[in-house]
Amino acid sequence: MYTPYAETQLDTHEVTNQPPPFQGINAFAGDAPLRECVEREGGGWAAARLAALGECVGDPHVQELARQANRHTPELRNFDRFGQRIDQVDYHPAWHELMTLAYGHEVHSLAWTAGRGGAHVARGALSYLWNQIENGVGCPTGMSFAAVPALRLDPDCAAVWEGPAVAREYDPRPLPVTQKTAATVSMTLTEKQGGSDLRANLTRAEPDGNGGYLLTGHKWFCSAPMSDVFFTLAYTGGADEASPTCFLVPRSLPDGSRNRFFIQRLKDKCGNRSNASSEVEFDRTWAQKLGEDGAGIKAAIVMAHYTRMDFILGSAGLMRLALSHAIHHAAHRRAFQRTLIDQPLMAAVLADLALESEAALVAGLRIARAIDEAENDESAQLFQRLATSVTKYWVCKRAPSFVVEALECHGGNGFIEEGPLARLYREAPLNGIWEGSGNVMCLDVVRALTREPTSRDAFFDEVELAAGADQRLDAYVAALKTDFDEMIATPARGRELTERMAIALQASLLRRCAPDIVADTFAATRLTGGSGRQFGVLPTGTPVSALVDRARIAD
Repeated sequence: MYTPYAETQLDTHEVTNQPPPFQGINAFAGDAPLRECVEREGGGWAAARLAALGECVGDPHVQELARQANRHTPELRNFDRFGQRIDQVDYHPAWHELMTLAYGHEVHSLAWTAGRGGAHVARGALSYLWNQIENGVGCPTGMSFAAVPALRLDPDCAAVWEGPAVAREYDPRPLPVTQKTAATVSMTLTEKQGGSDLRANLTRAEPDGNGGYLLTGHKWFCSAPMSDVFFTLAYTGGADEASPTCFLVPRSLPDGSRNRFFIQRLKDKCGNRSNASSEVEFDRTWAQKLGEDGAGIKAAIVMAHYTRMDFILGSAGLMRLALSHAIHHAAHRRAFQRTLIDQPLMAAVLADLALESEAALVAGLRIARAIDEAENDESAQLFQRLATSVTKYWVCKRAPSFVVEALECHGGNGFIEEGPLARLYREAPLNGIWEGSGNVMCLDVVRALTREPTSRDAFFDEVELAAGADQRLDAYVAALKTDFDEMIATPARGRELTERMAIALQASLLRRCAPDIVADTFAATRLTGGSGRQFGVLPTGTPVSALVDRARIAD
């Protein structure tokens, strides 16, 4: 006899052996390595505000906002219903709520507003936490953060834009800056024919007769195109002009009209999908000059340098979230009569990921402290300038393979878009590309060592603070010094040089700062060839459980 489907009892729909949602945790208060590092590097005074943002990481509502903002991606409307050109990007409401949350927590600005030591460390930790919430918003917060030192190259520009850029608010209204409570800042530097070679730009700037300039050109990448102002580069046409000049392009003009800023299309990106990236056309677009003629590359480098530091901590935060999810899943999922976290192979993978995560964190926040100290310490200035390029290369290169391994810890569930790991997987390569791909970073390292030889001394002075504490580290540093000059002189060895410097720095920091189980295992696996080509190949006797316990977010 026929039985209606609705009356059929399906016992297989009872769900068992699945982990509970990763919610209700505090990603600062429950993260021992992060708390220790923030305190050690001088940002301990910000613990309460870091805990407030850390709570958002485990907030189900905030997690849903991140999912929605990436599911419902930005849409470009070039024209309104009457046929008038508007060049407007429409975002899902979740995006605006996330932006309000990030700017309210001063993820973009605390380094410039705190007015005390350790401000870059505290803001760096905020960025590390924010990248455990949603990475697309990390783009405008990072650019607004990095804009401030570039704005300060020109007091007139800083007087207009710095205050709104660091305001603890988010104001998306399309209005002149004088009518807004806050402003977001972006940059659009690269062009089709040049990419990283900014001197190959073709955009031209003509004086408008009233102190401003009119730009004509096409920019190949412009992230966050609904921002209030954009850093860009153009040639002014001087007879001896060897490099472009920096300009600020506002979206709204003082009279309230929209600037001639034409969004040609949105990029269909692999990841970072909540954040709109675009191509834009300048057609007699009004701009204000920032700095001197021909000094645009300098301004771009200033902004890019701070963005690169933010990418280190962004990738480290992304890795931390992937690790936290992997540990959480393995602690609750059973296979072959045991929880996954108690399976030796799985535990070794998690322990190895924990090492990599902590090494990325300590390097990023050590560089942040050097930025705090750089104003009054030439050695700190030299160190942070070189170490930023070194570490940006290495941490951002490690992130994709790290996230792949964390995803695999979930099995097939990790590859499903309903969970966060698939989004992190698509996100992971980004920071290694933007603001200087891997090869560009290596060229920057070689350039810094060549132009400022004393930066080598500053770097090794930092690394050798651990001298004598570990024979493996001493031998690794000695070998690095032996090969140093040859690697600098051989362009094809730029990646080898940068990688070895990054590992030496991480090993030194862990030896000085982390528990012995962390420093010893890192040395055994990264300095002596004691590991394999994949995560999870550890020497016999490694204290695997202790390493995983240290990395586990405490309830």
